[in-house]
Amino acid sequence: MSRDRRPPPPRILRYDLGDGWLLLVGRSDADNDKLSTRIARPNDYWFHVRGMPGSHVVLQGPSGEEPSRELLKKAASVAAHHSKARDGGVVAVSYTQAKNVSKPRGVPLGTVTIRRESVLKVRPTPGEDVGEAC
Repeated sequence: MSRDRRPPPPRILRYDLGDGWLLLVGRSDADNDKLSTRIARPNDYWFHVRGMPGSHVVLQGPSGEEPSRELLKKAASVAAHHSKARDGGVVAVSYTQAKNVSKPRGVPLGTVTIRRESVLKVRPTPGEDVGEAC
């Protein structure tokens, strides 16, 4: 008897921020890996708390539209909430476009390298407080 060795399907949280904007949050290393390397489109925005373990968060929007500063801060605050820095007050969150996120060969699930990062300092906020779960 053979066992099914396929990984479980990703458990990615989704929040509708309105006006065509969607926030995607990985829940495990495997989810983070799939979200960052397969689901995120090149011009989506990718977020992760700096220097601590946490979820990868992707902000997707209408094609050709740039997110407002407010949307970037909402996404960053959700990334802070889904990290070990959740209770840390103001948290530094790195973000960049998904095309600047890559996975080196041989690294563990959920590990990526990023280029051209910017940093936002935000207070952690649950996704339900910024958008409707979907």
